[in-house]
Amino acid sequence: MVALSEPAAAPTGDRRALARRVTLLLVLLLLAVSAASLTVGASGISLRQIGGDLLAGRELSLRDRVVLFDIRLPRLAMGMLVGASLAVSGAVMQGLFRNPLADPGLVGVSAGAGLGAITAIVLGGLLPAGLAATLGHYAVPVAAFLGGWASTLLLYAIATRSGRTSVATMLLAGIALGALAGALSGVLVYMADDTQLRDLTFWGMGSIAGATWAKVLTAAPLMLLALAAAPALARGLNALALGEAAAAHLGQDVQRLKSMAILTVAGAVGAAVAVSGGIGFVGIVVPHLLRLVSGPDHRPLLINSALLGAALLLAADVISRVIIAPAELPIGIVTATLGGPFFLWILLRRRTLLEL
Repeated sequence: MVALSEPAAAPTGDRRALARRVTLLLVLLLLAVSAASLTVGASGISLRQIGGDLLAGRELSLRDRVVLFDIRLPRLAMGMLVGASLAVSGAVMQGLFRNPLADPGLVGVSAGAGLGAITAIVLGGLLPAGLAATLGHYAVPVAAFLGGWASTLLLYAIATRSGRTSVATMLLAGIALGALAGALSGVLVYMADDTQLRDLTFWGMGSIAGATWAKVLTAAPLMLLALAAAPALARGLNALALGEAAAAHLGQDVQRLKSMAILTVAGAVGAAVAVSGGIGFVGIVVPHLLRLVSGPDHRPLLINSALLGAALLLAADVISRVIIAPAELPIGIVTATLGGPFFLWILLRRRTLLEL
């Protein structure tokens, strides 16, 4: 009699089941943080009470309607979109550069967006009256977005030769363009008056406190488009981890993959920085943490990065509201405080590999 063989055990390196469990936990975490984002703040509201009123058909008070629908909900939507965009962009850049320390700022989006925003704040008074009236409060976000895209396209043109884009050249050119943008920003800051300096300071620290439905609807299409396009890059980024030659032998169009990755990151980060200012470390911390937990497969990594990035930014926003209440701390300070030590830990953990 032939003995029945036992079912084969799952391979040790297969983390798909673990990644699915992580996804479920991140969904629950995002729901919990979202509930806190809607209720925590100087004007506390009770979701249970509001839910009871809505189910009973009672009309909400004017205060609750304004706080919930005009302040908290657009802020929640903006935080989720910005956090997801920054985290997914970080995961894409780390896969493209094959380096867990890569950051969306490497493609020059952040530096270019910052230069655009500073230009609009300092030199906005020189715009024609008709154009200034048309742009209104959107002058800074529009200038930031255009600056981010312009720097990315310039970087792409520098790094591309004979139809092929060099990742190494892109890295070095990104550092150079970032330094140049910083120098030009310094000149503009030197020219700014006291009011403009205050605006520059708060924009540079990052915040979603000024979120409105108009801003959300303006920036959301581009961020959602980039987030929807990112999973299509997963298989290519997995192949690229073996090297460009191996990825090409596996049937990947490496040049097209690079172009799509760069444009996706430029769109997502450009729109995010335009509406929220400078918020750092989300793009580094989130993907690296998920790689440690559930592995390097980009198929679950990109989805989980979006979930954890959204949850992390909302959690930082809640902390920014309560830590010095009733005032609010800029969210960029909170993310830097949390992300800085984590980044140092990454460096110390990998210093042998990085030859530091």
